[in-house]
Amino acid sequence: MKRKSQSELIMEMNDREITLQLILTQLSILILALIGSAFLFDAFWADWSSQFDFHTTELLVYGVIPGLMVLLIDLFLVYRLPQRMYDDGGINVKVFKNRSSISIIGITLLVAVSEEMLFRGVLHAEFGYVVASVLFAVMHIRYLTKIVLLVSVLFVSFFIGYMYEVTGNLLVTIVAHFLIDVVLAFWIRFGKWGEVDE
Repeated sequence: MKRKSQSELIMEMNDREITLQLILTQLSILILALIGSAFLFDAFWADWSSQFDFHTTELLVYGVIPGLMVLLIDLFLVYRLPQRMYDDGGINVKVFKNRSSISIIGITLLVAVSEEMLFRGVLHAEFGYVVASVLFAVMHIRYLTKIVLLVSVLFVSFFIGYMYEVTGNLLVTIVAHFLIDVVLAFWIRFGKWGEVDE
């Protein structure tokens, strides 16, 4: 019997099941970040608190502006490349097309916080820029057979990782990650993306 792909499994799920799986996955990533930091950090609370700095100019220059740049590139590619090159098997459309605005904000914020805490806050801080950026891209396994999506996620990973490399501020990467995800999710929910991919 042929094993089902991630895309096929997600297509069989209803909205409630998808929400539950998303939340469980992201909470697992968050717990992994906390457990990893407990073993790897010299001073757990001090090492975490040193990575969160609410500095408005820094958040704008290294979080919001890079996030908007990634969005412009993404949207340009979506409308310039053939649909098959940017198709993730309909997973993102399935995840976001019927979701409420509050749910979109909540899920994309949870994704940004949990993934940035693990990949930048722990892995980047302890093992460096390249290791964390590559592992972040590999985590998006469904993109590995789609060259445009793979290059896109690698670019975003290294770009956001560079913002962390420059600032050492997790809030910067969380803002950039959240901005990218939430705008693309709303684009899928209310814009043309969902119409194109369906």
